[in-house]
Amino acid sequence: MDKNILDFETVSLNDEKSALVIIDQTLLPNEIKILELKTQDEIREAIYLLKVRGAPAIGVAAAIGIYLAAKENKSASFDEFYRGFKEAKNYLASSRPTAVNLFWALNRMEKIVLASKNKQIDEIKDALRREALKIRQEDISVCRKIGEFGADLLKNSCAVLTHCNAGQLATVKYGTALAPIYIGKERGYKIKVFADETRPLLQGARLTAFELSANGIDATLICDNTASQVMKNKWIDFVFVGCDRVAANGDICNKIGTSGLAVLCRYYNIPFYVCAPSSTIDMSIKTGADIPIEQRPPSEVTDLHFKNPIAPRNIKVYNPAFDVTDNSLVSALITEFGIIRTPYKENLAKLNLLNF
Repeated sequence: MDKNILDFETVSLNDEKSALVIIDQTLLPNEIKILELKTQDEIREAIYLLKVRGAPAIGVAAAIGIYLAAKENKSASFDEFYRGFKEAKNYLASSRPTAVNLFWALNRMEKIVLASKNKQIDEIKDALRREALKIRQEDISVCRKIGEFGADLLKNSCAVLTHCNAGQLATVKYGTALAPIYIGKERGYKIKVFADETRPLLQGARLTAFELSANGIDATLICDNTASQVMKNKWIDFVFVGCDRVAANGDICNKIGTSGLAVLCRYYNIPFYVCAPSSTIDMSIKTGADIPIEQRPPSEVTDLHFKNPIAPRNIKVYNPAFDVTDNSLVSALITEFGIIRTPYKENLAKLNLLNF
């Protein structure tokens, strides 16, 4: 295959086929398989099983998914149409609890329906299609802006450590935490990236290392527990991570292992930057303690990437998908509006983001 992974669209709409089109990320890096998802069951399962993943990409997938549900809705009256829309919305919203973009996108689509209640059903469906595509296009623009602001913090011949995958595969294009690296490359910077493997689902090994290599970035894969050593070796200048939710006080929720990196950065005096689209900022959540943390199946730890189980049968497993990093450990939030520093509560409030 002549194409590399960055030549494929992470998430898109094929309106002619009434399909959400995604890359099946559970098969990467060994196989690039494009899925055309047409039913709500298929779309919800793809989100839950991480066939499509990354907070921004999940939001776009949800917007397209709820449009497709509305497109198939045969109701003649608004009340009946809206009832079906709410059922589909609640069904998709039940797929994952932590990534706020899922609910942000679904609520944004619902507002379109409510604002169009006096219109014909076909007009409402068309408005939903336009909004879903608008959300997708905005994601590209937002990530580009985050990349530009983040690249301003970088320097030529620097080294960045990142965790999980917050690159193009987690968004429509550019990514969040990897966007500054990609924009830095456009500016001619030489940037070396250390990618944590990110246990237990190995998004760093399977996805980040894969797309960085495809983009010609000098990338080195490390085990999660190697981060302290490479910092001690003075090989790391910056840490850039993405996030799935930001609380009103600046606490951030991201892939499990992120909070440990932030603690290490404080000890080794390394800037810890969080790339946060405004769609991940939840002003209705006061602190990180209020963010629901998704618990994943034990088999992801004991079986998933191994020929045989690596742990005793029936061993208890604690497998949270995310952890919360205290705002005091965050050097800055990089948003599409610019770089936000402490005091986070006051400075985030100035963005006037609406609770949803």
